[in-house]
Amino acid sequence: MSIIATKVKDSIENASWIRRMFEEGAALRQQYGDDKVFDFTLGNPTMEPPAELKLELKRLAESPVPGMHRYMNNAGYDETRAAVAEVIAENCNQPVAASHIVMTCGAGAAMNVTLKAILNAGDEVIILAPYFVEYKFYIDNQGGVPVIVQTDEKFQPDLNAIEKAISLRTRAIVINSPNNPTGVIYPKTALMALGKMLKRKEAEFGRPLTVISDEPYARISFEEPVANIFDCVENSIIVTSHSKDLALPGERIGYLAANPAMGQVELFIQGAVFCNRVLGFVNAPALMQRLITKLQHCSVDVGEYRKKRDRLYTHLTGLGFSMVKPGGGFFLFPKSPLADEMEFIRIAQKYMILLVPGSGFGAPGFFRIAYCVSDDMIERSLGAWDKLANELGLK
Repeated sequence: MSIIATKVKDSIENASWIRRMFEEGAALRQQYGDDKVFDFTLGNPTMEPPAELKLELKRLAESPVPGMHRYMNNAGYDETRAAVAEVIAENCNQPVAASHIVMTCGAGAAMNVTLKAILNAGDEVIILAPYFVEYKFYIDNQGGVPVIVQTDEKFQPDLNAIEKAISLRTRAIVINSPNNPTGVIYPKTALMALGKMLKRKEAEFGRPLTVISDEPYARISFEEPVANIFDCVENSIIVTSHSKDLALPGERIGYLAANPAMGQVELFIQGAVFCNRVLGFVNAPALMQRLITKLQHCSVDVGEYRKKRDRLYTHLTGLGFSMVKPGGGFFLFPKSPLADEMEFIRIAQKYMILLVPGSGFGAPGFFRIAYCVSDDMIERSLGAWDKLANELGLK
């Protein structure tokens, strides 16, 4: 008998594509050297945090606030919540205040806290494929049932398919824009249409339907701004982190924000604060809250990510790879040149190109490239991509 639960054992075996490929890359680097391996598996930014963050960290270290490492309200510091709310309010038509914010241990914690606060056992949560691999586990963690709905050929939400998937058990819909793994941005018109449809379905079924907008890449957008969900859907919650926009993935600092227009918003926040505590997060890291309070208008240089996207997109489409051009985020999501994407992944590995199969994101027949890597690695990889395309007879 296994020492770990059967469900956990099965999950480890079936759902860890990204980490598995990352670990394989580590083994190849050890065998052949860093400069010979082109690892595009993990969305782990190589860019350093902005200079303002380093200055603020130094200031806090040299002039510490008395008691700054003690417990605080489980929702977080009032001044941090107020700073977050101010920036959200600048980008929407809702009166977002500190009372609508709960600071969390990253976006993953924010998602789990939100799901625990709203789900009863057996409630269904719609997720749109391709989707971030952990969504299904987060929903299962909190007693929910994931319902997968396919997007259209450009990876945009299919409102008819979403409406057909809504049942008496549906409680929430998770959206992710810019999307991981596709990089597409959902336009405001689509989100407004989603809001209208959900309002109609709420009246039909007599229960709230909440949109959970997962937004860690919201500031990493290139040609078009990311619409604020609060202006599109009344029952909506933003879950996000500063992992990407401040390049702080290892610090686990994020938040959830509830739309002031949401029904019983005060009760939701009470529930979220309670869940933040009982899930074991207790509160978001104190030092990180202090650090980001004055950095809400700061971000990494998005232009650097745009250059990385453009370099790879232009080169790969020139070789014959087919893909939707991403509007933001860290990823390209090309169509596999072979029907069996796993066979393609294996062939790419011959040229030391490490990729993640689309099956892990609910989209077989595609593969993901994380371009948040160094410019040097991108340039060194181009010759390997040429050889791969040549072997597959592309162009």
